[in-house]
Amino acid sequence: MLRLENISKSHGEKILFSNLHTIIRENDRIGLIGPNGTGKSTLLKIIAGQETADDGELIHAKDFTVAYLPQEERMEEDKTVIDYIFQSEVPMMRLIRSYEQISLSLEQNPQDENIQQQLLRLQEQMDAENAWDAQTVVQTVLSKLGITFYNKNVQHLSGGQKKRVALAKALIEPADLLILDEPTNHLDNVTIQWLEQFLANYRGALLIVTHDRYFLNRVTNYIYELDHGQLYTYEGNYETFVEKKMIRQEEERIAEQKHKNRLRNEMEWLKRGARARSTKQRARIERIQQMQERTFHKGDEQIEIQVGASKLGSKVIELENVSKKINERTLWESFSFIVTPDSRIGIIGPNGAGKSTLLDVLAGRLKVDSGTVTIGETVKIGYYKQGEEELDPNMRIIEYIKEVAEVITTVDGVQITAEQMLERFLFSRYQQWGYIKSLSGGERRRLYLLKILMTEPNVLLLDEPTNDLDIQTLTILEEYIEQFPGVVMTVSHDRYFLDRIADMLLVVDGKGAIDIVYGNYTDYMEKTVEETRELKQQQKEQKEKAPTPKKKKLSYLEQKEWESIEDEIAALEAEAEAIEAAINEAGNDIEKVQQLYEAQQEKEQEMEEKMERWEELSLLVEALEE
Repeated sequence: MLRLENISKSHGEKILFSNLHTIIRENDRIGLIGPNGTGKSTLLKIIAGQETADDGELIHAKDFTVAYLPQEERMEEDKTVIDYIFQSEVPMMRLIRSYEQISLSLEQNPQDENIQQQLLRLQEQMDAENAWDAQTVVQTVLSKLGITFYNKNVQHLSGGQKKRVALAKALIEPADLLILDEPTNHLDNVTIQWLEQFLANYRGALLIVTHDRYFLNRVTNYIYELDHGQLYTYEGNYETFVEKKMIRQEEERIAEQKHKNRLRNEMEWLKRGARARSTKQRARIERIQQMQERTFHKGDEQIEIQVGASKLGSKVIELENVSKKINERTLWESFSFIVTPDSRIGIIGPNGAGKSTLLDVLAGRLKVDSGTVTIGETVKIGYYKQGEEELDPNMRIIEYIKEVAEVITTVDGVQITAEQMLERFLFSRYQQWGYIKSLSGGERRRLYLLKILMTEPNVLLLDEPTNDLDIQTLTILEEYIEQFPGVVMTVSHDRYFLDRIADMLLVVDGKGAIDIVYGNYTDYMEKTVEETRELKQQQKEQKEKAPTPKKKKLSYLEQKEWESIEDEIAALEAEAEAIEAAINEAGNDIEKVQQLYEAQQEKEQEMEEKMERWEELSLLVEALEE
């Protein structure tokens, strides 16, 4: 579907990548990973046609289409949300936009006969174009992303709202290739899980940059690694990539050792005074020169975090009957909690529930409306907060770190200079004297994280630390937290990160309550799923007992749904049977069987929901016929 040939790109003197080759096929699910600053976002922009490569070309069919979600979307601020989302030139999307706009107008003016006639004409067009399925997808996407503010101007949206609106636009726009740059940023955990399921059924190919390892594991079937200017391709999800990368690095280590042995033998021959009189001898000398120039990728450079922590007493932070409101909305009420030494706490909840506000209260930065907050005398807080500090782009990297400390002492009593700490955070001595403006967004976040850790805190508060940090940095941060002798509390939507570092969760529901849950995120979700299943069963039983409400007729959409639902159920049954057959044919291919089994579970869930809906509609139809 798309071929990349000899793609190269530089920023100033820095070569991001050179002579990249790869192909993207229909239905490929590709996760692109690599350290911050290697050019992942730049490569996405080149493929999306937003930026040009220095060399090379993209080869694809003329009617090839791309939908692209950048990491930072620049929106035309004079547009409303609905105009922005539906600005596609695809005829069906223009039709759905008109239908949505007239539907909104009718809600505001239900008695207007002119609007009623317009809606009727559009419904007929929707019938003729078979646009109802696409419109259902649109409604689902907007609903799941919490977008109800259709007529709001985009300039009045928050950063999180803008991200979700931009994501909605990318998801509903028909395309051969969907490119998503950090799509999970600003989404809560429940929405991320929905997005995983949505992308599993996406009809085009996917190319995604994300730090969310669970997301990569569940969505992708290829991992592309951009590293030291080269692109490595691995078939399989993230878990498979980790295994295959270890094998590749070991093979490269062996190849490098063999190369060194051969070069040593050739150099000894040269030192013995062999004369380059013949063509054969001259060719051998040239080969030695080529061998000396050859380089090997020696595997990942490792970030080492060995920062000390101030001694922490037994009293850390105590909340007693605290309540907090924002704009007359109660976030939580009469909440009491004691933070103990060595606590590892994750804070989760929907967007806008007050998670970051809770961190601000714990940090002593924000006062509560009622109740008391007591912070221990020995507490030294390090607070990593989104948007907390705008790094001066004209400041040198080394100067930024030396503002905090020129030397720090590790828990083992070893002194480490600011230069050494920067090296351990993958900022070379040469790069340290460069300016902050030369860094990528992810590299700036890594630098900011280092500055926080160098203050030697004993209570570490992290607000969405996984946003914009690469997987390599996150892995080392997780290992550091495991050894950290103080308290760690983090707001995060990254399920893998929460599973690694948290043994307790504070679940902020945004309706006045905070629940305390013991265990990690996966434990919490398993319990939640079971409780939801039981609640659905109770509701189903109650509905079966309740009398069917009397209606004069089915609505237009109910009639359309009733006419097609049996065909949809039959199609789902056929798909489930095909998956069952594929499982039987997969034999001992455990990875393939697992993927098929997950697909089968999703299909059965769809069938169950369709059957429940068929029962509801059939009861309505029977009642109407009677």
